[in-house]
Amino acid sequence: MPEIRPYRPADLAAVYDICVRTADLGGDARGRYSTDELMGDLFAGPYVHLEPDMAFVVDDGGAAVGYVVGTADTATFVKRYRDEWIPLIGEKYPVPPPPPRTPEQDMVALHFHPERMIVAELADHPAHLHIDLLPPYQRRGFGRQLIDAFVRKAQVGVHLGMVTTNVRARAFYDRVGFTELPVPDPGPITYLGRRAA
Repeated sequence: MPEIRPYRPADLAAVYDICVRTADLGGDARGRYSTDELMGDLFAGPYVHLEPDMAFVVDDGGAAVGYVVGTADTATFVKRYRDEWIPLIGEKYPVPPPPPRTPEQDMVALHFHPERMIVAELADHPAHLHIDLLPPYQRRGFGRQLIDAFVRKAQVGVHLGMVTTNVRARAFYDRVGFTELPVPDPGPITYLGRRAA
């Protein structure tokens, strides 16, 4: 029976694999960019490197098949991302040009602008998270268990940003206690929040 447990360094490759296989609105994004590591380098790697104690996985027989990663303090995480994660990645990704850009350059631009994660209207929810589950493990209660484990660990209000058109994800977040947080001009993103446990 799959179980929720804390992240271990040995889970890193599985976490990256889960990340890219769910990065296209929940679907598989492998082959979409020049490297399949891009999604993990943006949305998983910095979290398990900088804040491994905030990461949990769904373990099925020793293999991670889902995860939640995040931070309890977005402002501090952003500073550490700039000071530690960007230098660690080094020259793996060239600094993109100003718009107009390719979709890949738009994604890489997120890497070089971690300050985008600080949204004034979300100050009452200083933690944020990313959650991904491989399709066979979705709709089985593991997502709720991951969210609950993260919220208990964070002990503060939690927010997340999701692509507004991802209606399946929105239905899930509604079920696990998130509500919409008003942010002026959010673009294609909807921000959701949940109070501390």
